[in-house]
Amino acid sequence: MKLGIVGLPNVGKSTLFNAITDAGAQSANYAFCTIEPNVGVVAVPDARLDALADMYKPKKLTPAVIEFVDIAGLVKGASKGEGLGNKFLSHIREVDAIIHVVRCFDDDDIIHVDGSVDPLRDMETVNLELILSDLEILDRRIDRSKKAMKGDKSLQQEVAFLERLRAELENGVNARAVPMTEEEREIAKTVALLSAKPVIYACNMSETDFASPIASNPRYQAVCKIAAAEGAEVLPICAQLEAEIASLSAEEKAMFLSDLGIQQGGLDLLIQRSYRLLGLISYLTAGEPEVRAWTITKGTKAPQAAGKIHSDFERGFIRAEVISFDELMACGSMQAAKEKGKIRSEGKDYVMQDGDIVLFRFNV
Repeated sequence: MKLGIVGLPNVGKSTLFNAITDAGAQSANYAFCTIEPNVGVVAVPDARLDALADMYKPKKLTPAVIEFVDIAGLVKGASKGEGLGNKFLSHIREVDAIIHVVRCFDDDDIIHVDGSVDPLRDMETVNLELILSDLEILDRRIDRSKKAMKGDKSLQQEVAFLERLRAELENGVNARAVPMTEEEREIAKTVALLSAKPVIYACNMSETDFASPIASNPRYQAVCKIAAAEGAEVLPICAQLEAEIASLSAEEKAMFLSDLGIQQGGLDLLIQRSYRLLGLISYLTAGEPEVRAWTITKGTKAPQAAGKIHSDFERGFIRAEVISFDELMACGSMQAAKEKGKIRSEGKDYVMQDGDIVLFRFNV
């Protein structure tokens, strides 16, 4: 999974990126500090892996990973090539979802490209540039489909949908907020629209605001209202605070967050929201050689999940021997689980569940 961190210049993108990836990306108080995107690969925190490692004492422990991409700050006119617009847009095309950092803090020492802090205006600026870029792509696609329609009348429905989609975009509506049938959604995927990508709005707050009741923060409430209308996620976060705790040990971090009355750090919450937004789950494989987490889309069947490990597993799939993590922990060991008849034998139609511990049987 690849997540792109975007937003206007000086909203805290690189500070957040540094904190969650510990990659040391340059962060400074001027526009276009980030030109080429910085990339950091982060292990997905999963307490289930640690528990399985205690049980199996494996030679290798492999968590699922997420790739974060810190993309250059966008300015008005990016869709027409202003600033680093074309590069910015091309980098967004490569990510699975967007973390849109929105500045919700006041600081006279950190300049804002538009001279004042207004999260809704900032969100509109970024979203509008994505929409303008989408309109250019959509116009070209409609022209091609209309020409092809002369010899294939079955394309009439596709053209009608694309024209309806264009009308919505012209009204400033993000593609992800446009109601679509399942068939229309498949057509939209072939156009690869930027404003159709799933979004998490990360409301970057000051430490003072973050420690206060967040739900009553007017800027946060305003972002939530917009996000709800387009089916996006919202995550309150303090990038500066995340930067301060990034170098702490797990115990020190837990104590620090506890003192602030916070149960989880921003990275954990960001990953949880990302998984939910993209409809992802993890299944686990466990043994003495390796304990590992595998990320799949919710609704994936056993043979396709096996294919994540190796294509031969899917091609020669026989069955999956499955036990849930909670059941295994309750039994205390895999041997005890077998004796109690808790391990299920599942076939090709079995839909994988989050936390399944699986041994795939195959023959090629």
